[in-house]
Amino acid sequence: MSFSDFYGNAELVRQLRESVAHGRVPQSMILAGPKGAGKYTLALMLARAVNCLTPRESDGLPDYCGHCRNCEQIGVAEKLDELAAAAVEAREELREADKKETRILIQTHPDILIVPPDPPQMLIKIGQVKHVIHAAYYRPPIEAKRAFSIFTSSAFMKEAANSLLKVLEEPPERATIILLTENPQELLPTIRSRALTYRLGALPVAELEGLIAERKPEIGARERALVARLANGAVGRALHFDLDSYLSSRQDALVLIRSALREPDYTALFKTTESYKAGAEGQEKMVNLLRALNSLLEDLLLILAGVGGQIRNIDLNNELAKLADGVTLEWIEGAARAAAQAEQGMRRNLLRSLSIDAMTAAMSMN
Repeated sequence: MSFSDFYGNAELVRQLRESVAHGRVPQSMILAGPKGAGKYTLALMLARAVNCLTPRESDGLPDYCGHCRNCEQIGVAEKLDELAAAAVEAREELREADKKETRILIQTHPDILIVPPDPPQMLIKIGQVKHVIHAAYYRPPIEAKRAFSIFTSSAFMKEAANSLLKVLEEPPERATIILLTENPQELLPTIRSRALTYRLGALPVAELEGLIAERKPEIGARERALVARLANGAVGRALHFDLDSYLSSRQDALVLIRSALREPDYTALFKTTESYKAGAEGQEKMVNLLRALNSLLEDLLLILAGVGGQIRNIDLNNELAKLADGVTLEWIEGAARAAAQAEQGMRRNLLRSLSIDAMTAAMSMN
């Protein structure tokens, strides 16, 4: 794999490669873009390009070989979900006292540190940031020309965000910190002001449909059209979209919306909320529910705005039009706030079934 395999955002990729060519890789940077746009992939590519032992060129710009020791070790980190799950499992086997002090970190190369959100709150925590600070200041690169620390989420605990600010104010000379985010506004303004922001733009729906047809020919035309819209312009999300899982979550989201807008079906509502249990599996299910709910709310907003042709859930066009006939802009704003509060509650480990009940009650028009 090389930069030529990265699909879309050619101008941004060119800028990053030019920074490598001129030895001007930023000491702190933000890669912003929708989920699945390739932020993490691009961050690892940059780390490999800087530290490749046998670098080459493609299209007249620096590229990495993909086969040297540094490239291979950094490339192992591509399997982020598997590595994070293994780290969480390993922590669970520790003594209770050690478990509380152990933070989740991924390191497949001595000088490349990956920092995912730490469960169960799924936040970047102070212990993780302290590890990054210590590595940046007191552990100069051993096998790499430049060390990299990559934060895969912008959801920081307040104390962790303040600690990160300190290292951004006085960044080490041979270290780069990369922050990945779907929404830069989640980061403190003082953090944003001390880092260069690069935005990965969304790809057109037609282009994504063509890509899915090429890479996933087994997907039918109707499903392909739906996935291309639900992917929010993100290549990775389009190619790895779990449509069955999304449709299941969307059905639950529809139950909540119908219960809020109409006479509630308590049997269906209870059956839905009770299926959201504790644990990692329940947390993932809750995240998927909130994503599906927000997608439906955005479509209702588009219909109210008179641009229903732009909705993403195109297979629900008729039902969404009927639902939109009974809602107001104020209701959609309130429902979105209720969903955001449910997400915050999830990070505080509140009982998920009760969080969903409270969210539905807050959304109710009665």
